[in-house]
Amino acid sequence: MTGSTKIAALAFAAACLLATAARSQNAAILTYRGPDREQKLIEGAKKEGEVVFYSGMIVNQALRPVTAAFQKKYPFIKMTFWRGDSEVIATKAAAEMRAHNPVGDVIEGTGLGELAVREGLAQPAWSPELDAIPERLRDPRSLWAPTRMSYFSLAYNTRLVPADKAPKTYEALLDPQWQGKMAWPAQTAIGAPLFVTNLRIAWGEDKAMAYLQRLAKQNIINFGAGTPRNLVDRVIAGEYPIALQIFAHHPLISAGKGAPVTSQLLPPVASAAGSVLIPKDVRHPNAALLLMDFLLSREGQQILASSEYLPVREDVEPLKQIAPIVPSRAGVAENFISPEKLQAYTESSTKIVETLFR
Repeated sequence: MTGSTKIAALAFAAACLLATAARSQNAAILTYRGPDREQKLIEGAKKEGEVVFYSGMIVNQALRPVTAAFQKKYPFIKMTFWRGDSEVIATKAAAEMRAHNPVGDVIEGTGLGELAVREGLAQPAWSPELDAIPERLRDPRSLWAPTRMSYFSLAYNTRLVPADKAPKTYEALLDPQWQGKMAWPAQTAIGAPLFVTNLRIAWGEDKAMAYLQRLAKQNIINFGAGTPRNLVDRVIAGEYPIALQIFAHHPLISAGKGAPVTSQLLPPVASAAGSVLIPKDVRHPNAALLLMDFLLSREGQQILASSEYLPVREDVEPLKQIAPIVPSRAGVAENFISPEKLQAYTESSTKIVETLFR
């Protein structure tokens, strides 16, 4: 071994030791539960001075208000954010980890918990704010925490489908009158694959498959030209009378602006949560944990609620306009599908969609 090779090897070993020590220190910070926790985090965050937030939330609608409120509470922390779709965020964070150059300190998005489980991005982090969130929505390993709820439903054009004729059960979707008149998002895991996953979990494999084979005869249109929100716009335009597996609050927001559209919950309603996590090798662990606390706090959740997102805390009310699609308020059965279940089922549910509906 040459002298330069030895120096390089020693430098690499030293870097590994430093990284291991940093991870151990971060783990101690992120899981600390002592009574002086907040004081310790504030002292550490003052030294760090910044935090970087990756999120799938809409910039003007939520990210700017969250940033303004967080920096008002902690003026010694400079907060910057980067907005992207969940899969893009996960890819970016994974690339940073592989390059040993983490940039994002806090990562949040719909479906991100599933990707974090799959990619091994997250490390355990605890917040006292979790006590205000229903236990069924929490991760027992503390790798992610829920930030905002998503409930899924069908949407229908109120000019084309009378309210008394709209399907109100999964069985009603089999009515011949809807053949070729329904569409669903086909290019996203929370679209058609989640529709399938929901029924497989709720009904069991045999009953779900028997139903899906019958549903396949309805010639559902595979919408692949954008997001579930874009599909709702097509329903409003009258291109499709009915859309399946869309975010249930989107039609109500549009209806409030005069659009001829509404939502219909089908029991059991599939639900999922947007998740927040702190990645491994985080650069600013103290500031990151303060931001996580803020997002889960009553103040943070109220900001999200006012931005037309659905809060995860029971002591924060959703906007009156979209509250009717919360299953517990509507008296409709709900099936919460955790990131772990999404990870376990999505690939096989996607294959079922491809086999039966394409």
